[in-house]
Amino acid sequence: MERISQSLVYLDTHIVCWLYEKRIEKLSQTAIDAIEEGNLFVSPMVDLEIQYLFEIGRISEPSDTVLSALSEDIGLQISTTPFSLIAVQARTLNWTRDPFDRLIVAEVLLKQNAQLITKDKNIREHFEKAVW
Repeated sequence: MERISQSLVYLDTHIVCWLYEKRIEKLSQTAIDAIEEGNLFVSPMVDLEIQYLFEIGRISEPSDTVLSALSEDIGLQISTTPFSLIAVQARTLNWTRDPFDRLIVAEVLLKQNAQLITKDKNIREHFEKAVW
C-alpha cells in the first residue's frame, strides 16, 4: 500500500538502472535527496521498459532481478495504480509519442503528493512534477 506520510517519489527507468548499477555519480544532489527522503515507487511501465532494455541487450539483467534487488536495498515498490486510470490520464499527454514516458508521467499525475525523478529533458520541460 502506498504511504502518503512522506512524499511519493517515482523513479524513471534510467534512474532505476543507475541505482541498480550503483552509478550514484550520475544522479543530481536533488535526485539523491528525494530518493533518500521519499517513499520510492516505479510504475509497472518501468518494469516493462527495463525488461525490454534487457531483451535488446542495453542492460545486463532482467527486470525482476533489478527490481527485486532495489526493493531489498532501498525499499523500492511497484505501484498498483489501476492501469485503466493511467491510460485515461495518458491520453492527455500529447507532448510525447513515447508510450513508456506517457504512461510513467500519467501515473505520477494521478498522485497528489508525488514527484518523478528523471533526467529526461523532454519530460522535465513538460511536466511540473519532474525533478532533477
